[in-house]
Amino acid sequence: MLVMKSLHRAWTVAAVAFVAIIGAAGFRATPGVLIMPLQDEFGWTRGTISLAVSVNLMLYGLCAPFAAALMDRFGMRRVVACALLLVAVGSGLTVFMTASWQLVALWGVLVGAGTGSMALVFAATLTDRWFVRHRGLVTGVLTAGGATGQLVFLPLLAHLVEAQGWRPASLTVAGAALAVVPLVWFLLRDTPEEIGLTALGADAPVVRTPGGGAAARAVRVLRNAARTRYFWYLAGGFAICGASTNGLVGTHFIPAAHDHGMPETVAASLLAVIGVFDIAGTIFSGWLSDRVDARLLLVVYYGLRGLSLLVLPQLFAATTEPSMLVFIVFYGLDWVATVPPTVALCRKIFGADGAVVFGWVFASHQVGAAVVATVAGVTRDHLGNYDLAWYGAGVLCLFAALMSSRVVTRVRDQREAAILVG
Repeated sequence: MLVMKSLHRAWTVAAVAFVAIIGAAGFRATPGVLIMPLQDEFGWTRGTISLAVSVNLMLYGLCAPFAAALMDRFGMRRVVACALLLVAVGSGLTVFMTASWQLVALWGVLVGAGTGSMALVFAATLTDRWFVRHRGLVTGVLTAGGATGQLVFLPLLAHLVEAQGWRPASLTVAGAALAVVPLVWFLLRDTPEEIGLTALGADAPVVRTPGGGAAARAVRVLRNAARTRYFWYLAGGFAICGASTNGLVGTHFIPAAHDHGMPETVAASLLAVIGVFDIAGTIFSGWLSDRVDARLLLVVYYGLRGLSLLVLPQLFAATTEPSMLVFIVFYGLDWVATVPPTVALCRKIFGADGAVVFGWVFASHQVGAAVVATVAGVTRDHLGNYDLAWYGAGVLCLFAALMSSRVVTRVRDQREAAILVG
């Protein structure tokens, strides 16, 4: 009883957010599972299907900064509840589609906008409002929620697709997203001050005045941030992060493994294992972000990821070899470990605008993912394999490590100081 009384409400809010992020992650876990069934049923090329994935990823990123501003204006609870409803509607209606443009409209536009209105920018906003102490750790836990969604849904969806087809899998995701809406609406609170509390670890409550013009604020923050070199280093590195994770591995690992004779259910299980280790890696990265130079963490993460992708083409086989399992474990630990240090740098450099700036940095992440999702699909259509895509992503990750080493957190001149102040 004493333990329950001493538990700060911030932990309950974080738990609800974790479940919500899992719900949103469910549909994002399906592209790799559905590419082959859609190709078999409709005769669409991988490039065509990848275009829908690219639109999804693009909107998932471009909606993020506006969602952060909307959360400031209307509150997290309303924005996240509406986002989950959009995911449920978009994923549910896919069962009626008959043409590729409908795939783009539903899977790409509706679900992309819905998932883009929460996920990582939601985590950044929540931790900024509810936590002072343990902020990096909680950011890591919430970020890992996306991996948990992949872990929960991928094996289930793969078996559903194999046994009953892709339509039941889409309806399952729609139902899961819909089921989370009541939790968000009744248990999530926008700020601790709303219920007479202060953020965990804060000395005093913060008076927040909702601002008008969410879109205008998002654009204004981008304009100011884009005038600094730090923003472009962070955005460029994160674009490569998205290209090498969601865009390439998340979208094309299953069909690539299938090209080498591996059953889709086995490949989906391997991606789920990535999700398991991603949880550990991201939480640990959040813990490190409270203690270690975030710039150094990004250099290490991107560098190791690049080296692992350069090796991957030699590891594919019809069966799960030990070398592939080593890659899966290693890549899983590094999957989104980049998020907590990137959030920490945005917050440290840009202050009160840090969450919105991270929204734009995250938008670059999804732009990179969107471009590579299509490029990798077209590469496979024309060359018959994904080797060039793997090698290219590996080299880009090494370049991201170089860019991350150039980020500094101390303002060097008066002009930059004036820009960051606004």
